[in-house]
Amino acid sequence: MEPRRIVGLIVAAGSGTRIGGSIPKQFALLAGKPMICHSVEAFRSHPAITDIVVVTGAGQEAMLAEAVGPVRAVTGGATRRESVRAGLEAIDATGGADLVLIHDAARPFLTHHVIDRLINALDTDPGAIPTLPVADTLARGAEMLGETVSREGLWRVQTPQAFHFDAVLDAHRSWPAEEEATDDAQMLRRFGLGVAMVEGDIMLDKVTYPADIAAAEARHASTLVSRSATGFDVHRLEAGEELWLGGVLIPHDKGLSGHSDADVALHAITDALLGCTGEGDIGTHFPPSDPQWKGAASYKFLQHAASIIGNRGGVIDFVDLTLICEAPKIGPHRAAIRHRVAELLAIGEDQVSIKATTTERLGFTGRGEGIAAQACATVRLPVGVRA
Repeated sequence: MEPRRIVGLIVAAGSGTRIGGSIPKQFALLAGKPMICHSVEAFRSHPAITDIVVVTGAGQEAMLAEAVGPVRAVTGGATRRESVRAGLEAIDATGGADLVLIHDAARPFLTHHVIDRLINALDTDPGAIPTLPVADTLARGAEMLGETVSREGLWRVQTPQAFHFDAVLDAHRSWPAEEEATDDAQMLRRFGLGVAMVEGDIMLDKVTYPADIAAAEARHASTLVSRSATGFDVHRLEAGEELWLGGVLIPHDKGLSGHSDADVALHAITDALLGCTGEGDIGTHFPPSDPQWKGAASYKFLQHAASIIGNRGGVIDFVDLTLICEAPKIGPHRAAIRHRVAELLAIGEDQVSIKATTTERLGFTGRGEGIAAQACATVRLPVGVRA
């Protein structure tokens, strides 16, 4: 039996005017990355999703590519319904699908549990939506409070909404052009098809207004646990080598020797970050026996470790680095190293500490034979989520 083709269709074609800012809200930073990234990564990391299509606004293709990397993009229309239709037609033009999950990028924190519940519901129904019960008191009124409305039987509807692909495509093609629809499930019901309800998730609340960004950040933070780990590295000083420390080229009569550029500072920070994820050490990911890393810039190692944290939805909170050497003097270069490390990790300079000390002329560092570095990193990671 051939596996089903299940496509995640992300609608991200809006201008985001209600949230303010100079860029559409789907590209605004949320929990350390553009909002659209969260939805794309949720679908990319789910084993049942075979393809992703993102419907974006005209002229937003470059922003989308910069935010999420290579992804299939379709230009949307003037309304959400037209944008969804464009995405469905694009899927149909390339072989169609068995199931499709239509999701709003403004609901960034999609979990695999919700995706699983929706896909399972489609075993018996042509459509399924995530819902939450209404908890607030409801009332009618204008300037003065009127009568209350019973909450019984009322539900908050979220996305993604999941469908048999042919059923939702037919509903869109049959929908009157002059009439709008609030969501895709409404369209299926209009044509007599059943839509199941599954348990939603408070994490899927929609980001619409400026205050919603702070609320979404707080929801995300509540799912994270803090971890700290250390890293330590040593490299020999030799004549004829360049001296790279913290991504900065330091003028000196000797440089550090190693398989890569031997940036002992970035190596120590990389190991600290990898330690927070439980992903081994720098040698696991970039073995010195592999010739492709000979002479490589160590910032690539650092950004790889940071990407593991980012792909899990984690946040780097702080990095502390101590350089141990007699020479060169680190003080004149401290600010530049701090700036470069912060830049490479895409965090603030106030989240980076650079210190230096000597060993009072004791040991190999005291004799000027090498430089050692010790780093400590603190990150927050979602519980139970792996890259």
